[in-house]
Amino acid sequence: MQTTFPQLLLNHATQRPADTAMREKEYGIWQAISWHDMAVLVEQLACGLHQAGLRQHDHMMVIGANRPRLYATMLAVQSLGAVPIALYQDAAALECVFPINNAEACFAFAEDQEQVDKLLEIREQCPQLAHIYFDDPRGLRNYDEPGLESLDDLVSQGQTFATQHSSFFKTAVNRVQPDDVAAMFFTSGTTGNPKGVVHTHDSLLNRARAGAEFDKLTHAEDVLAYLPPAWIGQNIFSYAQWLSCGYVVNCPEDASTVSIDLKEIGPTYYFAPPRVFEGMLTSVMIRMEDAGRFKRGMFHYFMDIAKRVGPTLMDGKTVGLADRVLYALGNAMVYGPLRNNLGFSRVRVAYTAGEAIGPDLFSFYRSIGINLKQLYGSTETAVFVCLQPDHEARADTVGVPCKGVEIKVADNGEVLVKSPGLLKGYFKNPEATAEVLTPDGWYHTSDAGFLDAHGHLKIIDRVKDVGRIKGGANDGAMFAPKYVENKLKFFQHIKEVVAYGDGREKVCVMINIDFDAVGNWAERRNLPYAGYTDLAQKPEVYQLIKECVEKVNADLSVDTLLAGSQVSRFLVLHKELDADDGELTRTNKVRRGFIADKYNVLIDALYGGKTSQFIETVVKFEDGRTGSVSATLAIDDAKTFTPVKAAA
Repeated sequence: MQTTFPQLLLNHATQRPADTAMREKEYGIWQAISWHDMAVLVEQLACGLHQAGLRQHDHMMVIGANRPRLYATMLAVQSLGAVPIALYQDAAALECVFPINNAEACFAFAEDQEQVDKLLEIREQCPQLAHIYFDDPRGLRNYDEPGLESLDDLVSQGQTFATQHSSFFKTAVNRVQPDDVAAMFFTSGTTGNPKGVVHTHDSLLNRARAGAEFDKLTHAEDVLAYLPPAWIGQNIFSYAQWLSCGYVVNCPEDASTVSIDLKEIGPTYYFAPPRVFEGMLTSVMIRMEDAGRFKRGMFHYFMDIAKRVGPTLMDGKTVGLADRVLYALGNAMVYGPLRNNLGFSRVRVAYTAGEAIGPDLFSFYRSIGINLKQLYGSTETAVFVCLQPDHEARADTVGVPCKGVEIKVADNGEVLVKSPGLLKGYFKNPEATAEVLTPDGWYHTSDAGFLDAHGHLKIIDRVKDVGRIKGGANDGAMFAPKYVENKLKFFQHIKEVVAYGDGREKVCVMINIDFDAVGNWAERRNLPYAGYTDLAQKPEVYQLIKECVEKVNADLSVDTLLAGSQVSRFLVLHKELDADDGELTRTNKVRRGFIADKYNVLIDALYGGKTSQFIETVVKFEDGRTGSVSATLAIDDAKTFTPVKAAA
């Protein structure tokens, strides 16, 4: 079945006009918008944009948080055969210049004053950007900029046009074809300028339907839309599948209220990158450490039972009567209240993707009765490549190929994919397109992996990142940095890790502590500190982190493939890695090469046997100012363990 985004909107508006399409929390109250009202708003916006000069194949930038009017604007743009391009709302102004100019965009939607200021700041560098429409008027009353107009005015103009030309909108929608370009997503640009990934209506909706069929999604689902609209994962779950299934998408009031809104909505279908699940677990552990002795003891007792029994029950297998009774008791006293506190009391399916999730983190959620599963995909594949069936969710795989997908593994271990959801190409970049798409339709994922005996795909790491230890006792051993990093990030005291070891005789890591978790830990021990940099260098904190590192080393020692990846030395960084400083992508992925160049002096110190190293780092503040942070960082050794296989 081929269709388009605006056609699906009209179908829902015709078949169930009064049903809720979206909810938005405003001033603490949830406001609902029906499918009929959404269709009317989209028609008015489309007519207004047509009057303003937006035409088929034009590009319009969209920058802001999840809001019904942002989604309506995207649908209006698509209704005209034009292409919406979402940008990350937390991106710095200069980061927007290349996408806007590359797309030759003349139109932009900006949610509020912050985003308007950003676009006005770079307007001289983007002279073609003639029309900027803002949604939230607060703070913009006295702005007098050519082409700057409120969305309310655009709606009003469109309403007048729609009244005079009653058939225009439906005619425009019917003109849009499934193989027309529907959206463009810019990659994070870890090694250069971002690339515009071009997708058609069919490539996005085909994958949305495949995922919906796999998990039996219906119009009865509730979803919380809280991730950046510029990320294709958010776009698929809260836009493409929203229109495919017709379920309700809920938009939180603010980034700071997401956890509260999550509990109020109680979504049935949930998606988050591992970082979000890590943050939730950290907050749980902090609260437990602050709890009384009895409550803390009860929590740990029943969590031990959950760890032993929960995953088995989630996989649909049987356990002994005593374990069933204990787990049921734990469910009443600990797991149920915990799920409710997290906002997961109604979750039927929860997915994580974007990067690998630590096995312990994955098991934790499944052990307390949350059907957390992994999926595998990318911007270029419209997300859905592999999905984990219920009762077959494992921490070390990313599932089986879903409907329409073929997978093969190249001689160098790279995973190749053929799918109806593949990108049409990279915008204005045929060379890059030719590098990832073969003439016979296979996409190079750049991920190293293999299909196991059960047909599940295992991803080891990025092909370019998988390396070998060179020299020393582990000469020739495989080194997978992401695997090591994720194992360390399971600990609530560790927020981010960057591991190095390829071509070297040992593995060394740089660690970011979780300021909230470690700060709470320090306060309970009456350990004073004057901020992140001071806390990070406390000897007591180093000992805490050392214990985490050595626990990971003990786990790695029994892994025959990665026993050589045990961490020999580590340091705790004096600042948090930050996307504004170029150290993370906007999707919070580590830019390992950039960090290696920026902190080269620290890497040399780690491998040079030093016990400390002074460093001064330039940082960028939220208001655009720059400053510097300096510290003398301690460098510590960690105990490594003889591989079990070798010992045997």
